[in-house]
Amino acid sequence: MLVHYTLTQGNAEGEMIESTQGREPLGFIYGVGMMIPDFEANLLGLKAGDTFSFGIKAANAYGEYDETALVEVPKNMFEMDGKIPDGLLEIGNTIPLTDQDGNRFQGTVAWVGLDKVKLDFNHPMAGVDLHFTGQVEMVRDAEPAELEHGHVHGAGGHHH
Repeated sequence: MLVHYTLTQGNAEGEMIESTQGREPLGFIYGVGMMIPDFEANLLGLKAGDTFSFGIKAANAYGEYDETALVEVPKNMFEMDGKIPDGLLEIGNTIPLTDQDGNRFQGTVAWVGLDKVKLDFNHPMAGVDLHFTGQVEMVRDAEPAELEHGHVHGAGGHHH
């Protein structure tokens, strides 16, 4: 499915978060878990040319904001060769991290103290109600290679 959409915070008149207008449409394979389930549910049965406008509560989007996902860590864990790289620990920076098992994840710098840093591991959109408006550009069956790779190829999708 290819769709053009505008995503706003809260309702249709809310602050714009992102939009595909003037760019390639969003291409996704329906039903394989690429998108928020409520996003797909609201597009079910639509065809090319159909318009849509719907909201998704935070709990059904990226989840509610979780205060326990704010973690304080020692500042020295960011040192490289005994020094913290300039500009790394600035509020709002997203830092790629790896745990002891090799799993990768990201934390956003929420607070910087003298010897500690508070990282926020919530999704950046946690706690935000979403509203989508847009139009369906195309609906077609996924090709076998797309199903195998788990994403749309060509316009609105991944280019190999």
